Amino acid sequence: MLESWLIQSSQWVRPHLMTVALMVVATLLVLYGNNINAVVKRNINHYPFIVRIIIFILLCAFGYGLLTNLLTPFIASQLAQLSNLYLGPVVVLMTIALGVLAERKRQV
Repeated sequence: MLESWLIQSSQWVRPHLMTVALMVVATLLVLYGNNINAVVKRNINHYPFIVRIIIFILLCAFGYGLLTNLLTPFIASQLAQLSNLYLGPVVVLMTIALGVLAERKRQV
């Protein structure tokens, strides 16, 4: 009975793998974006104001967008390789792990 429930949950999740992967990437960027911004800020602090603004815009608009566009299909393809026995539980565990990370970073 447990095995059939795991397989059924995986079958429900499988058509939505791109959305699940996007959720993972977006959550990680929200949780760690501030750290990335701090590192960049520390490294560009000595540049003139306009250069710092341009770098910040490039990082946020193109850097985070590029990360999202590259990581989302990669994560979705990795999840797609899981068998139906494991996909549902892995997605649930990933969501719980992201929640724990958010709690530890005091985002919740």
